Amino acid sequence: YCFLFLVFYLAMLYSDYTGYPFPTAPPVDPFAKIRVDDCGKTKGCFRYGKPGCNAETCDYFLSYRRIGADVEFELSADTDGWVAVGFSSDKKMGGDDVMACVHDDNGRVRIQHFYNVGQWAKEIQRNPARDEEGVFENNRVTCRFKRPVYVPREETIVDLHLSWYYLFAWGPAIQGSITRHDIDSPPVSERVVSIYKYEDIFMPSAAYQTFSSPFCLLLIVALTFYLLMGTP
Repeated sequence: YCFLFLVFYLAMLYSDYTGYPFPTAPPVDPFAKIRVDDCGKTKGCFRYGKPGCNAETCDYFLSYRRIGADVEFELSADTDGWVAVGFSSDKKMGGDDVMACVHDDNGRVRIQHFYNVGQWAKEIQRNPARDEEGVFENNRVTCRFKRPVYVPREETIVDLHLSWYYLFAWGPAIQGSITRHDIDSPPVSERVVSIYKYEDIFMPSAAYQTFSSPFCLLLIVALTFYLLMGTP
């Protein structure tokens, strides 16, 4: 009887393993969309493009917020290559700490660390980014990552508790390597940025700067006055 019971038990155990496969790993969570209604409240934002644009429609979008000892950055741009932010002591390219999200040939978005040597971006193997995630959808590169506020003194990695000018850039990539940015004069923050101050700053792209310039407004006022005066 014991032998028959053992055979029956083994048969049942085997059927359980063959009839019910081991559970598979849960799917990776999809990339959570960037929330813009938090801009100026619980995080700082920069928007470059059409007035009223958001993280999915701006030519370029960046947000930052403090989370413990880290700063979380979110970047998005209208490109199939790369999107980046640089931390600079002035408004010019050169000697800058740069974080870039790069869309490679395998469809992945990788977060890379660069240092601007003059007009050339050199990749730095020491990468302060963590909790990295990115996606390429609707011809946009979007990513999210954290990096520490404080870092040991090093030329290529700045301390984010200090204020820096932010350089915004994006452009094409060839086989996962970044190439020259899309526009000749990428936007730069008007003043140094503090991670302890959350603002929602909009910068009109070139197509909209023309209509918002003082000269253009003066011309519109003059034409309106002329038409009104000429109407009987």
